[in-house]
Amino acid sequence: MQGFSMYNSKKMILREFFLQPVRPFYDITDLVKVIIGIRRCGKSVLLSQIATELLDKGVDNEHIIFINFELFEFSHLKTAKNLHDYITSLVKKDEKYFVFFDEIQMVSDFELVINSLRSKGNFSIFITGSNAHLLSGDLATHLSGRYVKFTVTPFTFAETLLITGETDYKAAFENYMKWGGMPGRFAFKTETETQKYLQDVFDSIILRDILIRKKIRDINLLNNIVQYLLENTGRIFSAHTIAKYIKSQSRSVSAETLYNHVEYIIESLLFTKINRFDIRRKNVFATLEKYYVADMGLLQLKRGLIAEHLGGRLESIVLNELLARGYKIHVGVMRNAEIDFVAEKNNETEYFQVCYHIDSDTTLHREINAFNGIPERKWLITADHFDYSQKGVKSVNIIDWLLSFPPSL
Repeated sequence: MQGFSMYNSKKMILREFFLQPVRPFYDITDLVKVIIGIRRCGKSVLLSQIATELLDKGVDNEHIIFINFELFEFSHLKTAKNLHDYITSLVKKDEKYFVFFDEIQMVSDFELVINSLRSKGNFSIFITGSNAHLLSGDLATHLSGRYVKFTVTPFTFAETLLITGETDYKAAFENYMKWGGMPGRFAFKTETETQKYLQDVFDSIILRDILIRKKIRDINLLNNIVQYLLENTGRIFSAHTIAKYIKSQSRSVSAETLYNHVEYIIESLLFTKINRFDIRRKNVFATLEKYYVADMGLLQLKRGLIAEHLGGRLESIVLNELLARGYKIHVGVMRNAEIDFVAEKNNETEYFQVCYHIDSDTTLHREINAFNGIPERKWLITADHFDYSQKGVKSVNIIDWLLSFPPSL
């Protein structure tokens, strides 16, 4: 479909967190703009908002080509040749076009089309995908570094307030901590409807992004591994500990199968894997990672009451917020202490400890002392309404921090 309809972009808030880093690349034809994120997190709307901004800048509507491969009307374009022929039939030689391919991974050999169009020099290309593998295979080989990647997350807490208009921040945060920020869930009024919607999203990730794509036959094994990752969100563990869990379910699994399944789950963006980082030696450890679920609502599907594992939920919210703000994240290791997040952006590093509730002096000293030897930019984020700041560590309430951008030191 040549030309662009603004029906999507006008229904939702502008996602400034994600538009800002993309804007400098709008007119650059030599770099493919690759936008990845978990299924239903808002990538399509972001593409629509980019296209709308181009129209507002004066780009001719006929020079914007927008294809969503999840729509049946484009089902005939899911081979490289058909797609390439279709695009080239729409354009005039030497005129500049802006091409948007939504969920490009549904096209076989799509990387050949992308590379061919990029090489012509008159296409500014934007693509989205719901799989982290999008840039680890043939596309990366063909583009040879001629791309920029942007990650989209579900709504941040601040964005949910814009959507709902809620002014009771405490109640809104409790809701966000339980049901998360998947954009589609805000169309539903009851918890039953919300849960059904999120279950459908979860099932589509398992079915379409893992089982079918990876040709997995043992859905029970996959579900057991996902269940383990959900139950241990924010905790360090190894493949060996997962294997023990699977064995406790009267199953056995080879190390290779286990590693492959975990990797498939990570590629689906259902979880984010965070490696440990030796702060003093500046090297990344290859084992004992942490895994965080992409959205609290998906965690709610498999875990019961919100009171369970509040620390892991709070850590997940902080991690996803940092990712939305464009930080590169590691778990910090220093002597015998661990720092929840080492966050890097624009050649600056910040350090974060996350604790739902400081219930004693012992807990406070443990959290503060983890920063020993780190000179600056140290944060302690809690759900408490008390200032624990000391020894150069800035204490902040989670809601106050989520509503600050950037946080004020």
